[in-house]
Amino acid sequence: MAADGELLSDSRSSLPTERLGVWLRSLWASRAGRRFFANRAGVFSGLYIIILLAIAALAPVVAPYSFETQNIDRLLQGPSAEHWFGTDALGRDVLSRVIYGARMSMAVGLLTALVSLVIGGVYGAISGWLGGWVDSLMMRLVDILDSIPSLVLLILVGVVFTAYQPFDNPELRALVGILLALSVVGWVSLARLVRGQVLQVREMQFVESAHAIGAAGSRILIRHIAPNILGPVVVMLTYQVPANILFESFLSFVGLGLQPPYASWGVLANDGWRAKSDPHLIFFPGAALFVTMLAFNFFGDGLRDALDPKVAKSR
Repeated sequence: MAADGELLSDSRSSLPTERLGVWLRSLWASRAGRRFFANRAGVFSGLYIIILLAIAALAPVVAPYSFETQNIDRLLQGPSAEHWFGTDALGRDVLSRVIYGARMSMAVGLLTALVSLVIGGVYGAISGWLGGWVDSLMMRLVDILDSIPSLVLLILVGVVFTAYQPFDNPELRALVGILLALSVVGWVSLARLVRGQVLQVREMQFVESAHAIGAAGSRILIRHIAPNILGPVVVMLTYQVPANILFESFLSFVGLGLQPPYASWGVLANDGWRAKSDPHLIFFPGAALFVTMLAFNFFGDGLRDALDPKVAKSR
């Protein structure tokens, strides 16, 4: 028995540290995956998001009509077998425009979250890792940007970008302008989160051990700290995406975002608001926006419960 125990101990001690770390991370990921799939609301919301992304990416194939095709013989018609969501004041198919609107709204939401992740993640990680006067100086800049109302920053960036007009395509120009405006606002909160997580994790024993064996600071930050703060960052991104979509819809609704004939859910809601006598024009884009917001919130709740260490210990 002793020999067997010694042999087992020797075999375990011979495992490379890197291999053991990969095994532990995969074990944690499998447990988190099981907890997530036990959350039905989160799973169904994730499926809805995947289907919506597929529809948005394949909009020219899925949509029954073009988003700008007009039919003067079918102006302001209600839902029918030919036009499931009805038609607008120019005879355009509302279902097709909602599908193309999903393409624009989801692109804005996801790309803005990605840009915010890169800028806010790098900025917050550097601030939290260096600490001291560098951290104080970097956070004062964040405080200044955070003190300015978001709508003012969005309008300012939009006006400056529109004045220079770097793109000839008006749709691309509007999309990039909204992306820049929302990214200026979105990275601040993510930088605060990443900084706080880095300040917390860098005091743990495994970081001190990495320091003791002479690991470089960049390696510790990327290989050891980043994986341990990934959970809260991913959860926050799932909440930022619907917020970005809602903000884009608001900007388009008030005339500061994408403009007709191009379609986004905010543009369609604005068209429906003007035609109050035809409720289908605002109901369907509003319903798509509402269901998408709800799905992202449920999906974020499911990820939060799955990745939360306290939930993991309790289960």
